Amino acid sequence: MIKDMTTGNPAKVILAFSLPMLLSMAFQQLYNIADSVIAGRFVGKDALAAIGSSFPVTMLFLAVAMGASVGSSVVISQLFGVKKLAKMKSAIWTSIIAIMALAALLTVVGLIICKPIIKLLQTPTEIFSSANTYLYIYIAGLPFLFLYNAATAIFTGLGDSRTPLYFLIFSSVFNIALDIVFVTAVKMGVSGVAWATFIAQGISGVLAMGTLFIRIAKIKNDEKYKKFDFSLLKNIASVAVPSILQQSFISVGQLCVQGLINSFGTETIAGYSAAIKVNIFCVAIFNTMSNALSSYTAQNTGAGNYERVKKGYPAAIAIIMVLAVVFAAVLVFLGKYLVAFFTDGKDDANVINLGKRFLWFVAAGYPVVAYKVITDGLLRGSGFMSAFMISTFTDLVIRVVVSFAFAPLLGFTAVCLSFPVGWVLGAIVSMGFYLSGKWKNKVKV
Repeated sequence: MIKDMTTGNPAKVILAFSLPMLLSMAFQQLYNIADSVIAGRFVGKDALAAIGSSFPVTMLFLAVAMGASVGSSVVISQLFGVKKLAKMKSAIWTSIIAIMALAALLTVVGLIICKPIIKLLQTPTEIFSSANTYLYIYIAGLPFLFLYNAATAIFTGLGDSRTPLYFLIFSSVFNIALDIVFVTAVKMGVSGVAWATFIAQGISGVLAMGTLFIRIAKIKNDEKYKKFDFSLLKNIASVAVPSILQQSFISVGQLCVQGLINSFGTETIAGYSAAIKVNIFCVAIFNTMSNALSSYTAQNTGAGNYERVKKGYPAAIAIIMVLAVVFAAVLVFLGKYLVAFFTDGKDDANVINLGKRFLWFVAAGYPVVAYKVITDGLLRGSGFMSAFMISTFTDLVIRVVVSFAFAPLLGFTAVCLSFPVGWVLGAIVSMGFYLSGKWKNKVKV
């Protein structure tokens, strides 16, 4: 259902719009977590470490897909907010064509550089082959990943956060079922986990895009529109490219940190792999609220209603702070059990303790990073991309510097400490840009 967010009570509109998005992200992250849980419990800690060691690389490709989709969503939201329906349809088709061309390019490049990247990350010999296999199959499925993210972004731009949820529920349940069959019954090991994701993501992506085409055809407009418009591509790129760079640099930073983690040995890789999946689940939920506020902001700035944006901002902060406190409490009190769930319980005490330590550190920073991503969502939705990028890069650079600078003294604890430190400084930068008021009048439709 397409939703106009330029009317109604801001708090109720944001909450109603964000809930399906939050559930969608929860399901998406659950089946990502399921990959590692099933591998760790039924194959062993080497399998968990193998998936974990390639995880930052998969996140890099996902970052590009999400960054490209954000650009589409923001521009489509802006055009929908100002009711330029023909131009909006042109933006939709332009987005789909550009995103799928990018997906094809990255798939080819990714398959070529897959093995060298695994080597570059100092992946231990005992898990190298499994990590390479998992990553190769994942990269082969990139067109489906981009297809699904493009469809989801366009639905979101149109104010429809429910349809992507339905496809995520289907994909998640199907993926987990395939994981269990391929790993426990067919005994395919790590490759079974990768193929399960490939198949589930592929079917979901095709179905989502097919539904989108039907939905677009039902939007009536009298004007003719182009199927590809270079001027609109430029507008989309003005948001997408900074978003891609932002997401990609975060992933590059994670790659650098992963190389450091890999140097600590298989047990540390396994503990970190389990804990980072839990952390990413929580932060992904925060980022989903950020995306919801971006769409809300984009529609209202497109309509020139800046006061409505300012009213929605504290409502979004209130919602995300509740989530931050709940997640932090869960990680502090149940962190040990969450990490243990990824293991088979055989001589994994050190793996569990390492993962628990990481979760305690990041939990302390959740209220800060929650505030940061909400503010970043407003800046991005308004088109103030330079501020959005500077805030993110501040966080990233600090995290990498702290990890490497203090690793000789603190070891793995330096990596744990780097997350809350980076979030605090990034949040200060984001707050400064919001308070400056320069985010107003940035949008161009």
